Amino acid sequence: MLSKEDQRRFDQITRQLRESDPAFFARLDHRIRGRRGRYLMLLTIVLWASLPAMAVFAGRLAGAICAVVLIANAAIMWRFRRRWT
Repeated sequence: MLSKEDQRRFDQITRQLRESDPAFFARLDHRIRGRRGRYLMLLTIVLWASLPAMAVFAGRLAGAICAVVLIANAAIMWRFRRRWT
């Protein structure tokens, strides 16, 4: 945790860097979005892989609900795929 003075100085440095080198911040933002997309894709794959076990152990209704949620997730990821890559 930074002190108030250190936080103020950090914000000032960040603001100056953002103004002097906007390309750097654009690249940094792109990396963060890409990493988030990879984690979301990994989570989706794990959930799809666990769907059969969920259907067996938790029942068909829970499996069906999980499948519907995952299909909606896949549709959203497909729709916004350019944002995450």
